[in-house]
Amino acid sequence: MTHSYRQPGVVLTDRRFTVPLDHDRPGGETIELYAREVVASDKTHQDLPWLLYLQGGPGFGADRSVGRPGWLGRALKEYRVLLLDQRGTGHSTPANRQTLPLRGGPAEQAGYLTHFRADAIVRDCEAIRAEVTGGAPWTVLGQSFGGFCVTSYLSLAPEGLATAVITGGLPSLDAHADDVYRAAFPRIERKVGAHYARYPQDAERARRIADHLLHHDVVLPNGYRLTVEAFQSLGIVLGTGDGTHRLHYLLENAFVRTPQGFTLSDAFLEQVQTMLSYARHPLYALIHESIYGQDARPTDWSAERIRAEFPQFDAAKALAGDEPLLFTGESIHPWMFECDPALRPLRETADLLAARTDWTPLYDPARLAANEVPVVAAVYHDDMYVDTAHSLRTARTIRGLRTWITDEFEHDGIRTGGPRVLDRLLALVRDEA
Repeated sequence: MTHSYRQPGVVLTDRRFTVPLDHDRPGGETIELYAREVVASDKTHQDLPWLLYLQGGPGFGADRSVGRPGWLGRALKEYRVLLLDQRGTGHSTPANRQTLPLRGGPAEQAGYLTHFRADAIVRDCEAIRAEVTGGAPWTVLGQSFGGFCVTSYLSLAPEGLATAVITGGLPSLDAHADDVYRAAFPRIERKVGAHYARYPQDAERARRIADHLLHHDVVLPNGYRLTVEAFQSLGIVLGTGDGTHRLHYLLENAFVRTPQGFTLSDAFLEQVQTMLSYARHPLYALIHESIYGQDARPTDWSAERIRAEFPQFDAAKALAGDEPLLFTGESIHPWMFECDPALRPLRETADLLAARTDWTPLYDPARLAANEVPVVAAVYHDDMYVDTAHSLRTARTIRGLRTWITDEFEHDGIRTGGPRVLDRLLALVRDEA
């Protein structure tokens, strides 16, 4: 059953699909997918080509926008858009601490979650495409992890694609998670340095907050234990267009004077809770490193192990001297499953995923080298989340792919500069075609 309703300038239709949990066992267990169809209100009855949007993540549902903002407004000029909640997110059989116990214990949960990577998402898309488009290929726009999925799509089912558009999401085809994080920490350090150059007063503010956390047991309103490592992980916002400014405003109001002296303010703690909690997207934490698994090597909490190779990120050492406190970001650590109440019941499940040695390939280099689908990718200069060098190396291996390399936007350029970014990419791919 579908339901349609209106928002300013658009008509929305809720759509639901049933797909196999394991596409290699089509007669086995099924899960439900949810997607929201969006069409401009003045084009409702037109026969428009389809654009499928794959959200970044992993673990995030599709955008819940109102009307036709940003990139969506540009897309609706010529497409009917499908915003897919990828399996396990949003309304698509969500996977979280409340639902996963339905699978059984940690071993059963971990086995279940092996079916939530890019290859399964691509096969979901192919399973629903015939119903949505009548069998016609569609344009797919993938942001960040959504771009990883598009690269898998080009590998597994290019016949389903009319055009492929990737923004900030060209993955390495063969890098182990260790390679990904070994490249990531220097990028993060550069972003932190740029932040302190813009807001030099924040260096002392960050040190003061970290020192407080090293000497006090701080618990956020939802029960999250705010350790100094958790505070450092707020640096994840530094890879976004307005992240440096948001971090600055957060730090400037951290302390409040009370009868007992200065302490962290309720307003600060409330904001930090919103930024750190994985209650809305636990799948991001659970399968984040597994999106790089493609061989017999376990990911084995890669980010935690590789961080030890960069002692400048050790808060206690920084505070013992006069070095700036370095923030971190775009990495998942085992301590998160101790601090965050949304993740605590899933720690053993996460450990089992980190230990797996049977990951299957997500990309087909030979098929990508013979690619015939028009494809274009925005690559952001010094992207904090996806290594630029990895992206460009992959770009050179995909036949016909055209890149737009820019430092005008950060990783979330499709959000901050949506119409311009999408317009540029669509024009570029059509020039090639």
